[in-house]
Amino acid sequence: MIRLLALVLLVSVACRLIFGKWPWDYLRAQSAADRSLARARAILDVSRNATADEIRAAHRRIATINHPDRGGSSATLQEANAARDLLLDHLSRIRTERSE
Repeated sequence: MIRLLALVLLVSVACRLIFGKWPWDYLRAQSAADRSLARARAILDVSRNATADEIRAAHRRIATINHPDRGGSSATLQEANAARDLLLDHLSRIRTERSE
């Protein structure tokens, strides 16, 4: 029994070190806001802790590639604009909450 507990503890710590999450974090359902933020980060290809300048630079990079005047899709550009706005709004809300 003690070996089993030690094994479970070892696997849990290994999961945390390798994936950055505890095993039970994968069992929780992700909220709609978290999913939309994750999708916006994937669209702009930025990390979870990206700064406002990094978000703007990523948007600029994607906008130059996908701009309709350069043969890109307007839908893709609209998605990039929405992703940028969502992430910048989220950053400003975080800053406001921390300053209060």
